[in-house]
Amino acid sequence: MNRIDTRFQQKKNNLLSIYFTAGFPHLNDTLGIIKQLDEAGVDMIEIGFPFSDPLADGPVIQQSSGKAIANGITLKLLFEQLKDVRQHTQIPLILMGYMNPVLQFGEKEFFRKCKEIDIDGVILPDMPLVYFESKLKTMVEENNIANILLITPETGTERIHQIDNLSKGFVYMVSSNSITGGNKTMDVQTDYFNKIKDMNLKNPTLIGFGIKNKETYENACKYSNGAIIGTAFIEHLKQHGTKKESIQTFIKNIRK
Repeated sequence: MNRIDTRFQQKKNNLLSIYFTAGFPHLNDTLGIIKQLDEAGVDMIEIGFPFSDPLADGPVIQQSSGKAIANGITLKLLFEQLKDVRQHTQIPLILMGYMNPVLQFGEKEFFRKCKEIDIDGVILPDMPLVYFESKLKTMVEENNIANILLITPETGTERIHQIDNLSKGFVYMVSSNSITGGNKTMDVQTDYFNKIKDMNLKNPTLIGFGIKNKETYENACKYSNGAIIGTAFIEHLKQHGTKKESIQTFIKNIRK
C-alpha cells in the first residue's frame, strides 16, 4: 500500500504536510531538510522541483525556485540526491512541480525514477485532466504513484467529483483563487470549505495556500484532514537556515 494511504489510515485528522523547494537555500540542502522535517514530526513532505515559469507560485516560492535553479538543481540531480532517501525516512514523500520539466525529462522515465527511489505521490498543478487520462494514468498506476489533483473555490461540483475519482492519496484543496502565500483571510472561505466537507469525497483532503501559522493551520483542520504549509516554511529557511533547532522550532510553533 502507498505510504500516503497508510498515513491517512493511521491518522485521520490534523495532518501537517510541509512543502519546500529542492536545492534551496543551497544546492545540497534537500536531503538534510527532509531528515530534519522527519525528526520534527511532520506527516508528509512535498518536495518542489523548480521551474522558471511557475504559474501558481507567489513571490517567495518563485524566488526560492530561481535561487535553486541558479544553484544548479535539475530533476536529474534531484533524483540523484534522493536515491538513498529511504535510508533516512519512511514518511510519505511527494514531488510537486510543473509539466514542462517532466516532459523534458521524459514522462515514463520520470515516473520510473519516482518508483525507483520510493516517491509516494506527484502533484502537477498545470496538468490537464484529459492529458492525465490519456497519457499518464497508466504510468502512475503501474508505478504505484499517487496522482494528487487540485481544486479551488471556482471548481464546479461535477468537476470536483471527476477530480476526486482521478485522484489518489488526497485531494489538494487550494484555499482561494490566489497564488501561493496569497490568501490572507482564511475565514472568508468557509462556504467553500463546508461545501467540500459536505460532499463526502472518497479521498481525504488537505488545504493549502495561505496556511502560515498555528491559527491558520488549526482553522484549516476544522474543514479538512489537515493542511499544507509552503511559503511560510520557505521564508523561515531563507531567514533562519536549515539547522535542526530552527526547523524543530518552526514545526513546534505550528502545533504548540
